[in-house]
Amino acid sequence: MKKRLLIGITIVAIIGISFFSFTRDEKNFEIAKNLDIYHTLFRELNMFYVDEVNPNDLVKTSIDKMLESLDPYTNYISEDQMEDFRFMTTGEYAGIGALISKQKDNIVIAEPYEGFPAQKFGIKAGDIILEVSGKDTKDMNTEDVSSLLKGPANKPVTIKLQRPGQKKPFTVDVIREKISIDAVPYYGMIDQNTAYIRLSNFTTNCSEDVKRAFLELKENNPDGLILDLRGNPGGLLVEAVKIVNLFVPKGEEIVSTRGKVTQWDKVYKATAEPLDTTMKIAVLVNSGSASASEIVSGAIQDLDRGIIVGTRTFGKGLVQTTRDLSYNTKLKVTTAKYYIPSGRCIQALDYSHRNEDGSVGHVPDSLITEFTTKKGRKVYDGGGVVPDVKIEGDRLSSLSIELVTRFMIFDFATKYSNENESIPEPEQFTITDDIYKQFADFVEQSEFNYESALQDDLKELLETAKQEKYYELAKEEFDALAAKIEPDLDKDLSVFRPEISDLLESEIVSRFYYQKGSIRASINDDKGITKTIEALHSETAYAAFFMPGQVVGMN
Repeated sequence: MKKRLLIGITIVAIIGISFFSFTRDEKNFEIAKNLDIYHTLFRELNMFYVDEVNPNDLVKTSIDKMLESLDPYTNYISEDQMEDFRFMTTGEYAGIGALISKQKDNIVIAEPYEGFPAQKFGIKAGDIILEVSGKDTKDMNTEDVSSLLKGPANKPVTIKLQRPGQKKPFTVDVIREKISIDAVPYYGMIDQNTAYIRLSNFTTNCSEDVKRAFLELKENNPDGLILDLRGNPGGLLVEAVKIVNLFVPKGEEIVSTRGKVTQWDKVYKATAEPLDTTMKIAVLVNSGSASASEIVSGAIQDLDRGIIVGTRTFGKGLVQTTRDLSYNTKLKVTTAKYYIPSGRCIQALDYSHRNEDGSVGHVPDSLITEFTTKKGRKVYDGGGVVPDVKIEGDRLSSLSIELVTRFMIFDFATKYSNENESIPEPEQFTITDDIYKQFADFVEQSEFNYESALQDDLKELLETAKQEKYYELAKEEFDALAAKIEPDLDKDLSVFRPEISDLLESEIVSRFYYQKGSIRASINDDKGITKTIEALHSETAYAAFFMPGQVVGMN
């Protein structure tokens, strides 16, 4: 009997091994077959296509489209993209230290970084780049110009510029430097009781920047801390873990990753002694807070260490690993999903209902699962972190959007900064009646006109009404409605002055005080910060957020 049983087990094992071997061989055959098809197709295309083809462009396009079918974060990094990839992960590169953008047909300095070569050599926001190292930039895109501006540190690059308002262009020999963008662009005391830290990226050693900022602010004996992660797209997972570790006890689980290769599954815990475990904490987030930002906010929420304020976060719970390929290229491939302490995954489960910016849209109830925080609060998955204190994001008017996207705000700030040597400190500077009138005159002289989104909707409605033969029946009503919603620039500049003034103030202040100044100017009028301070310092509200059974994380 035992002998028969042994023989039976052996036969089953052999069959299992054979089946495994068969499926593996079959998969390998499919891979080899399709690669051979691709090779022969490419060869025939290259030989017989009517026009000359660029092999690099064709292959890059085919790879990009293939990876795009998987998820938005699995990417091929070609050799000429390696410098940008290193900058994304380290925050460092060698160049002039300026942000550039394409405006109409020109490449323009959008923002010189304070303390770096562009600013040191007198380059200003709004300056038009005509040539770099003798090469005309007229037909170039921003990536082409950026590549020319970057290069070996301590070596000069010759830039020919045209400053608006000046007749003659000028040339500057800028000495490139190693550029390291500060992950903490601003920190300070908002009031006597509230410390504030803005974190813009999770680059290498950013946790040390947060640590230094917090220790300095702690000397002021604040009652609460606001960690602002709005618009922070994420970065290095390990830096997110270290930042949470600053505020939670050693040994606490912060995040775990699970994927196809089980050997890579990992649990990340707090490995160091924290700096503080009792101070009130509020993390500010919005739909632009993604990846590592969601690890920090999600862990703080799940561990009941602080409150989350703002709008639902982006919903990116996927972990990428880089793999070396031939010819100095890389594959950034999604290898796992990450799970925060309650066990929920932040990744949006439904890709078909994304917002325009790619963030989480509506999540069907069928895709939502309930979890609990450390103290028993109910939280839910489905995508992103839903705040404890929700703040509706202010939607800009069509006029404001047009003024920004058509660079009217930017161009006026350029004109204003070229005509004024200084302005008051960021906290004291305001858009006066005189400045706003100058702006209104500037817009009107530019022959600016625009249509509202409501007008576009009305046009569609009219087309439908005509197709269904209802238009003539309600022609008078349609005409009256069209007249009411017809944009009136003078009227709209007055109606939407508060939001336009905020945009103007931020842009003008940044010309004189750079990024830190722009943040300083906005803090007092920031509704998110104001509401966060109220929640942090309420006698009863902050503690009430952590009551067992309280619901967090629904739509």
